[in-house]
Amino acid sequence: MKIILTSDVSGLGASGDSVEVRDGYARNYLLPQGMAIVATKGAQKQVESIRRSQENRRVRDLEHARELQEQLQNMGMVQLSKKVSKKGKLFGSITESDVTSAVRQAGGPSLDKRSIELKGNVKSLGKMAVGVRLHPDVYASMYVEVNPGG
Repeated sequence: MKIILTSDVSGLGASGDSVEVRDGYARNYLLPQGMAIVATKGAQKQVESIRRSQENRRVRDLEHARELQEQLQNMGMVQLSKKVSKKGKLFGSITESDVTSAVRQAGGPSLDKRSIELKGNVKSLGKMAVGVRLHPDVYASMYVEVNPGG
């Protein structure tokens, strides 16, 4: 079955791509989830207009992502306080949401938690490097220090 993707699907393609998939995969998963539409001539024309608008938006987003990258790299060390036991171990672990709220509290930009890339489970105090994927072409790295507290 020939379909047009309406969102990015890993291993299949990006939004706006026209791909051929098995009937069951399209009918039972992609179409009900809203990830694709059936390919018709009218849908192809609609996809072309969407692609043109996405290209214009992507250029603006790239410039904005570079500004955010500069802000994040100029922030220095971001402090994050978490509750710890008497032995100095964290209760729970550091999540992407914790990092985004710490950046916001430090006066940085508001980030989407899905753009934060942590290296595995962070369950210890100290300094760590955190990656932020702001745009497919823009990647920022920053440092977060986890302290005992609150």
